[in-house]
Amino acid sequence: MRKLVLLAPIFTLAACGGAGPQSVGSSAAPAGAPQSPANNHSFVNPTVQKTYSAIGGVHSYSYSTQTGGNAQSAQLYAGDSSTARNSGITVDYNPRDAIFEVKISAPNANVSQTLRFQDPLHRTDFGGLREPQTGVPRLSAGGIQYLQAGSRKEPVTFDPAQSDMVPVGDPTGIYNNVSFFYQKPGTETKYVTFAGYVRNNTSVVQELLPGGGFRILQNNTLERAAFTFGERTDLDAVPKTGSATYNGAMVATMVYNPLRDSVNNAPTYFQWIEGRSKTTVDFGASSFTLDLTGTVFAPQYDAYTTKQAVLGAGATFTATGNGRIDLVNAGGFLGQFTAASFNQGGAMPVNIAGSSIDGAFFGPAAAEVGGGFRIVGGTPDQRIDILGAFTGTK
Repeated sequence: MRKLVLLAPIFTLAACGGAGPQSVGSSAAPAGAPQSPANNHSFVNPTVQKTYSAIGGVHSYSYSTQTGGNAQSAQLYAGDSSTARNSGITVDYNPRDAIFEVKISAPNANVSQTLRFQDPLHRTDFGGLREPQTGVPRLSAGGIQYLQAGSRKEPVTFDPAQSDMVPVGDPTGIYNNVSFFYQKPGTETKYVTFAGYVRNNTSVVQELLPGGGFRILQNNTLERAAFTFGERTDLDAVPKTGSATYNGAMVATMVYNPLRDSVNNAPTYFQWIEGRSKTTVDFGASSFTLDLTGTVFAPQYDAYTTKQAVLGAGATFTATGNGRIDLVNAGGFLGQFTAASFNQGGAMPVNIAGSSIDGAFFGPAAAEVGGGFRIVGGTPDQRIDILGAFTGTK
C-alpha cells in the first residue's frame, strides 16, 4: 500500500482590491477595559492595524470513502461555539499593507488554523474560470468578499464549477485549500459584520487488495465556521432603559443527517443556510429575543457515496430563542433557542438537545448587534448540528 506524505502549506491570502482596503471587525475588549468605537471608528475605512475578536461557531468532519463502496468510514465529527468573552477566533487587519490574518483555535471542534491573507491574486469571486472552491456558499447578500489560498499535489483534479463534489483524483494526489469570506463593512452595517471559513483537505491513497488489484481511498477533512466581529460598544454606553429592534443578516453552516436509523450507512454532508435575523432588546428588563429565517443550500456531496440527503436546496429554516443581557459577566447577551424547524413540503421540527445564543453590542450607544448561535439535535441516531452568525442594525 502506498500512502501520501501530507503537505503543511502556509496559507497566504490577499485583502486588497476593489475600492481600497477593507476592515474586518474589531477586537473584543478584555474584562474591565471596554472599547470606545465612537472615539476611534475605523471599521468601514480602516486607518490603523487592529485585531478583532469574533463570536461564532466552528465544526469539522473527517472521514474516508473508497471506490466500490457507498459509505463514509472512519468518521470523526466535532463542533464548538464561542462566547462574547471567550472566542478563539481573531481577525487582524493591517491597512498599510492590506494584510489579513485569521486565527481559529477551537480544540473542541478539532480546528486550529492560522491563515495569512496578503497576495492580491488570492482575492476571487464567482464567475469566470477561477472561482471559490467547492463548499464556499455563493451568498445573495451584497458586498461579499471572497479570499482563497492553499496547495495541491497533482494528479488531484478540481473543477470549481462542479460544486457538488469534493476534489477527487488518482493515487498520491492531495488538495488542501482554505477560503475566508465576509461582508464588506458599510454594506449593511457599520460597526459589525459576518464572515465564514471553509477548508477542504483531501488526500488520495492507492491500496493493494489481498486478492489482487487496487482500490482508491479518499481521505477528507472538512472544516467550516461562521462568525461575527466588529467594534464593540463600551459597556458603560449600553442603554439601561428603553428597547430596540435590530434587523440584519444570518449565515450558518450545518450537518443535517436524520437517516442513520433508517438508511444503512447514510452519509453526512455540509450545507449552508443564508437568511435574516431579528433581535428585539428590552434594555430595562435586560432581556432579548432572536428570530431567524433562512434558505438552505444544496449539500456538498463527495466521491463514492450514495449522495442521499434529506434537505435539498430551497428548504427553509426558522428558529426562535431568547435570553438575558449580562454585561458584567458575559460582556453582552446570552440565551437559548425554544424552537427550530425546517420546511420542505412540510414542517420538520428539530428536537433540540442543546443550544446557545451569544452576542454583543457594537457601535456607539449599542447601534448594532452581532453574535453566534448553535443548535444541536437530540434524536438518537441522528447527526444534526447548526452553527451560525447574525448581525443587526436599528
